[in-house]
Amino acid sequence: MKRVLLLGVALVAAGMGMGVGAQDGQDQGDRIRSQSHAVDIVEASIWDLQNALTDGRVTSRELVQMYLARIDRYEDRLNATAAVSASAMTQATELDRERAAGRVRGPLHGIPIAIKDIINTTSMPTTGGGLAFAGFAPPYDATLIKYLRDAGAIILAKTVLTEFANWVAVGMPGNYSALFQYGMNPYDPRTDPRAATNDGRPAMFTGGSSSGIGTAASFWAASVGTETSGSILSPANANMLVGIKPTVGLISRYGIAPITADQDTAGPMTRTVADAALLLGPMVGLDPQDPATNACIPPPDRDYTRFLRLAGLRGARIGIPRAGFYRPVARPDTGALVGGINPQQLAVMEEAIAVMRREGATIVDNVDIPSYVDGTPANNFNTWPICVGPTNNKGNDAACSVVFKYGMKRDFNLWLASLGPGAPVKTLTELRAYNVANRNRGAIKYDQAHFDVSDEMNVEADRARYLADRAKDIFLARTHGIDEAMDVHKLDALIFPGSSGAGISAKAGHPTVIVPFGFVPNAPTPEFPAGFNARDQPYGVSFAGTACTEPRLIELAYAFEQATKRRVPPPNLP
Repeated sequence: MKRVLLLGVALVAAGMGMGVGAQDGQDQGDRIRSQSHAVDIVEASIWDLQNALTDGRVTSRELVQMYLARIDRYEDRLNATAAVSASAMTQATELDRERAAGRVRGPLHGIPIAIKDIINTTSMPTTGGGLAFAGFAPPYDATLIKYLRDAGAIILAKTVLTEFANWVAVGMPGNYSALFQYGMNPYDPRTDPRAATNDGRPAMFTGGSSSGIGTAASFWAASVGTETSGSILSPANANMLVGIKPTVGLISRYGIAPITADQDTAGPMTRTVADAALLLGPMVGLDPQDPATNACIPPPDRDYTRFLRLAGLRGARIGIPRAGFYRPVARPDTGALVGGINPQQLAVMEEAIAVMRREGATIVDNVDIPSYVDGTPANNFNTWPICVGPTNNKGNDAACSVVFKYGMKRDFNLWLASLGPGAPVKTLTELRAYNVANRNRGAIKYDQAHFDVSDEMNVEADRARYLADRAKDIFLARTHGIDEAMDVHKLDALIFPGSSGAGISAKAGHPTVIVPFGFVPNAPTPEFPAGFNARDQPYGVSFAGTACTEPRLIELAYAFEQATKRRVPPPNLP
């Protein structure tokens, strides 16, 4: 209801005078498109839109109207939108005035985008999908929101998400939250028909915790997600998007609800590499509120589009980490096989590797990541998981990393404190108590085991354990992991199937760019019932590197994208 009301406010503010019926949305969108000289927002890039604005074929006001009409038409089917800004038209009007006066702030000037709903915005509620935060407007904008506004972006909407970045409960489906329920994958927006999981969740994985649904469906030009471990790369993979998970510290985290500052970062989610590079630049910058923002030196003028080179793959050394990613690898402690991909996924990846070779890259095969094949259990990445849920509560967490649960207790309470006296809860303990008291209202449909194990941590007493675990994470993921593999083989990038490299890159704090490429069968276990006819799901290719190598990864990803151009829009969403 809140989402529909906000949409109605925004539509009225846009001067459209319409309700939220699908037919009205279609007619209005067609009318606006006609007035705008056939500017079509479906699959339109930021570059396309900026050219149309520059040529006078469309205004930012009209773009806002067109996107609102599209949201109105398809929102009930996809559930992509957490909130729409009632001030979007005011933002657009002012930016149109600036353009008419000869002031254009940059390539984001007058472009409508969406933001994940854990990023503070004063123009819309920031809820994290939690029932306790329904309607809560924070007292300040996140630093990256200020930067995007300064660059001329119109903050049109908030995207749905997995509640509080998927650190609430074990088994919570991707893009589910108590406040917004289930987001649906636009490539197959049907619910799961299997008896054990027929609770409203999507049949096709949406990824999470960020949402790529609305960006894939052209509800806005681009979006900003966040990632602690896979939450940009996973939804980008699932929704056939480009995602840039940056080096931790490249973008300020101030004003973003956290899991742990050790791994948290925001990043672009777009339909093209060029748009991702364009959106990344304005998000980057020093922030005294986040000391980690001195981690990398950005390019001149924070312009990552200078790295969009068609010949970017020529002469590049590309590593293929087979063990644990393309094929299973044995754990040294138990002998159990972990990792690997199925034959259909492998076929997609072999085709992608062949394209890179054809484009002039040197393929260095069987580049095993040292910590994945190390025979000493203490030095093996796969024997050192993240502590999750009740099985890893205090007293049962000696064989896992406490960084997530410790960081959540430390950093979430700091974020709550920054919200001032108007915050709906003041501590993680209070939030847990609220959820228990409101269980019958759906506050914790999947319980809150992650919250529980986080809240039992003592920030002072457990600090030594946290520091030791963080040091081990860095050793296994970075020093004895990605950095060692890339240094030994003198690589420009490692190529991971889909988003499978997200975990090791996240612990290392390293960047990855994922590019849409193919489709693979959606064949879960247990199987769908006979006659369901599941559609194939998107599958991307990830380019991963060491700290601060975003420029080189963008070069490689752009060259690969332009050589393949495999992204296709979701079906049945004209």
